[in-house]
Amino acid sequence: MTFRRRLALSCAAAVAVAVILGSVLAYVIVRGTLRGQIDTALRSEVSKVAVAPPTDTAESGLSVLTGAPQVFVQSISKSEVSAVPGLARSSEAREVADGKRAPFFSDERVRGVHVRVYTTSVGPGNILVTARSLTEVDGALSKLRLALALLTLAGIGLAVFLSRLATRTAVRPVAELTATAEHVATTRDLSQRIETSGEDEVSRLARAFNTMLEALQRSQHAQRRLVADASHELRTPLTSLRTNMEVIARGGPPDAGDRDRLRRDVVVQLEELTELVGDLVELARDEEPDPPAVEDLAFDQLVEAAVERARRHAPGVCFEPELEPTLVRGVPARLDRAVANLLDNAAKWSPPGGSVEVRLRDGELTVRDYGPGIAPGERSLVFERFYRAAEARGRPGSGLGLAIVRQVAESHGGSVTAEAADGEGALLRLRLSAIP
Repeated sequence: MTFRRRLALSCAAAVAVAVILGSVLAYVIVRGTLRGQIDTALRSEVSKVAVAPPTDTAESGLSVLTGAPQVFVQSISKSEVSAVPGLARSSEAREVADGKRAPFFSDERVRGVHVRVYTTSVGPGNILVTARSLTEVDGALSKLRLALALLTLAGIGLAVFLSRLATRTAVRPVAELTATAEHVATTRDLSQRIETSGEDEVSRLARAFNTMLEALQRSQHAQRRLVADASHELRTPLTSLRTNMEVIARGGPPDAGDRDRLRRDVVVQLEELTELVGDLVELARDEEPDPPAVEDLAFDQLVEAAVERARRHAPGVCFEPELEPTLVRGVPARLDRAVANLLDNAAKWSPPGGSVEVRLRDGELTVRDYGPGIAPGERSLVFERFYRAAEARGRPGSGLGLAIVRQVAESHGGSVTAEAADGEGALLRLRLSAIP
């Protein structure tokens, strides 16, 4: 059974229950009202008898009931109760005459006529019986039952028909959502979108689905670009490494100096290849479904340790740190990698004997070098994956270092920018949220 049919049947069932309950309630109210009027009329006759007691005998009085619906009143002694035809509750009537029971109403059959009987006491040993035919009331209630039954059937049928029409409009967004999801699952086309309007639950679901498709599309584009760029960047060192290895396999150059240079080139190429693979793995961590646990750490101590390593890696560059105690919340390994990449980038562009200024204040780390600087048009591009400026083509590196810095900064709720330093050189600014 389709969702639309289930929804239509549920709505029709709810309306049917409401119509049935309403019909039953209406019947009970009308029946109670009509019988209440009969009971009131019977009580009023009792008050009239107190003024002018009737003189009719029981037999002649009861015979009136088979004619018109007027009220019949008869005073009967306790000894005559059993002689009244149709008065089946003679024992209860005697109890009323003796004062042992309160007056009561009852439905009886007198000569085949349905009557309403009211029995009450009129002095010691005597009872007063008032009765009225229920023929008119029964006829009216019979017509009312038929009318309500027809109304209930018509209401249920109309509810089913209107539910089908109403659910067609209500289910249309769900049908569109289903069709789009099936199309995406079949064609893998993430460019499909659902038109949304309104603020109901279905519209919110459609907008959430569109947002999910946009995120998947961006992730797919980033994945394809990463694979394409990685394939291009890996091809060059692998080709060079394969060529050198083939030369070594054939015995290498005859000159010993050439063989040493060839072996050093192989080692350098392996190191570059290892660095490139490491950078790719670091970038791929951004797609992990379960991010590593974060912790509070002393960012100034992490930067100080990174500066010490940078001094060993680039002994020809003077690092000048100025760090104030700073506490941040993050992943130590990733923040350490981001700081190391900033320092390595500054060391790579610094002239021999140059200096690199490292400042940390209020959760903001700035790294300033005195190299050629970054052109204004390239300051936002240097954080793209595999982007390398024209001046950097002949230098070692994969073009992923600053891309990793941006990824780490954004994953920690921060940012990184490249600016022009006063005088010469470049200034890279890493902003994180410091814990007071």
